[in-house]
Amino acid sequence: MDLRGKHIAIEGVIGVGKTSLARLLSERTGARLLLEAPDANPFLENFYKDQRRYALPAQMFFLVSRYHELKDLRQPDLFHNGVVSDYLFQKDRIFANLNLNDQELALYDQVAALLEREVPAPDLVVYLQASSEVIWSRIQQRGRAYERAMDPKYTATLAEAYNYFFFHYKGAPLLIVNTNDLNFVDRRADLEELIARMEAHREGVAYVTPGTEPGAAL
Repeated sequence: MDLRGKHIAIEGVIGVGKTSLARLLSERTGARLLLEAPDANPFLENFYKDQRRYALPAQMFFLVSRYHELKDLRQPDLFHNGVVSDYLFQKDRIFANLNLNDQELALYDQVAALLEREVPAPDLVVYLQASSEVIWSRIQQRGRAYERAMDPKYTATLAEAYNYFFFHYKGAPLLIVNTNDLNFVDRRADLEELIARMEAHREGVAYVTPGTEPGAAL
């Protein structure tokens, strides 16, 4: 897989496996790896304990951090080997819509609109889906204390919001991948199948379900 000059963004709900897949793709292709660092957000742990109080500072921290990482991708010399990220800048709005009140969201919208002008769109977005039960199981398995304290209802609501967002997403070619029965880390065939789909996809939306033939772009 040749990612020279390209940016692939891997997306999905907390715990679905996007960071693991981004790492594997970066190792496979030699592309630069951009990972979110949720542990660097000083407001996040408190947010999971008191969402109403800490929603705005947690959200703004993520927004600005993502902006600083992605804006430099406009410079070709930083981009020659390609880039794989485990986030899409525009998805930040999913969390903003869920967690901010009307006044906070109005402020967020003003800042986000200014920053988004400087962030280039990716060449391909891979959206990893899973059922709420699978997502919750994966969160529990990876053992981050502040995530394990989350309300399962919040993760289910978040999964619905992600599905809605990507159903309407038109900013780049999009692969929607059902990962309920996939294991990119331990089963090489799963990774190879997805890479083949990624290489073949050029425009529109396509859906990937394990063991099926590639569907036509929508």
